[in-house]
Amino acid sequence: MTSVSVDKEFLESLIDFKQRHLSELIQEILAKWKYETSTAFIEDARNGTLAEAEMDAIALRQLLKDRDDLEYFMQE
Repeated sequence: MTSVSVDKEFLESLIDFKQRHLSELIQEILAKWKYETSTAFIEDARNGTLAEAEMDAIALRQLLKDRDDLEYFMQE
């Protein structure tokens, strides 16, 4: 495994930028389907209330996971 030195402030800035970008993508999906919460959207996609929403629900779940992973990384 390769190791690289990075300025902490620079790294925090990059992570913050990525978190904002992920949040924007999440909001775009929710706005497309006119939902305010990801939980409600994913549930309605899962139970068939929303036809044709499966791919967006999968993408949304991955975006949420990526955002959570970054938040966890920043806490360490």
